[in-house]
Amino acid sequence: MVGFRILLATIFATIVLYTGFVIASHGINLLPIFFGDIAKIEWPGQFNLDFLGFLVLSAFWLSWRHHFSPSGLLLGLLGLFGGAPVLTAYLFAASIAAHGDVKVLLLGPSRARA
Repeated sequence: MVGFRILLATIFATIVLYTGFVIASHGINLLPIFFGDIAKIEWPGQFNLDFLGFLVLSAFWLSWRHHFSPSGLLLGLLGLFGGAPVLTAYLFAASIAAHGDVKVLLLGPSRARA
């Protein structure tokens, strides 16, 4: 689990730093560029559409893990718009709360014990 947490921390730090540089150089106008690339039907758009699929799956899993409660739906929205930084931070905290139990980590405490 330590290796997994190191991976999560590395992904989190790398993306946050990279995003900071991109925002400093190009501003925070992501959505028109993101969806504009998809509309062009070229490789950058294909990558963005594929990534959007992962964001939707992440959002659904976060919401599902919390039984689609209001806090779970909020986490899902954060995951959808926050991407890997939100998911890695969540998984890092959830892995600590799960005491290294992967079943609890993936299913949540109540489903893992059922």
